[in-house]
Amino acid sequence: MTLTDKTAQSQTESLSFEFDLRHPPEKVWRALTDPVLLAEWLLPVVGLKLDPGAAFTFKTQPYPGWDGTVNCRLVEIEAHRKLSYTWSVPFLDTVVTFTLTPTASGTRLSLVQSGFKPDQKREFGGARYGWNMMGGKLVDLLAKLP
Repeated sequence: MTLTDKTAQSQTESLSFEFDLRHPPEKVWRALTDPVLLAEWLLPVVGLKLDPGAAFTFKTQPYPGWDGTVNCRLVEIEAHRKLSYTWSVPFLDTVVTFTLTPTASGTRLSLVQSGFKPDQKREFGGARYGWNMMGGKLVDLLAKLP
């Protein structure tokens, strides 16, 4: 399994990662949509319903200037293929999109976070660091799941 940061050096508006996973799309989908599993690799989630337009939140520890809440709204859902939601905190409004493509050995998972503004270099770098770290946790979690 590999995690590849596909973000171009000159890119400042969106982050792009690819995971080549040795797991079927159904298993990867479970890790992206099951609240118990999301808490293991991403963040604890509250109120997740897989309905277009549904609002939910991720909760993490508060930091100075932020209460640790990520407000989200489901933008697009296509079971086992695509999941897209807004990712809003007081200092950032972006969209996170996961696309699952079956491969001969499992699933290629594409992750794109888009909508960063030119003056959000710090947030862009923080998100890049975060997805690298959480992506590693996702890979570990999938290896443990039946």
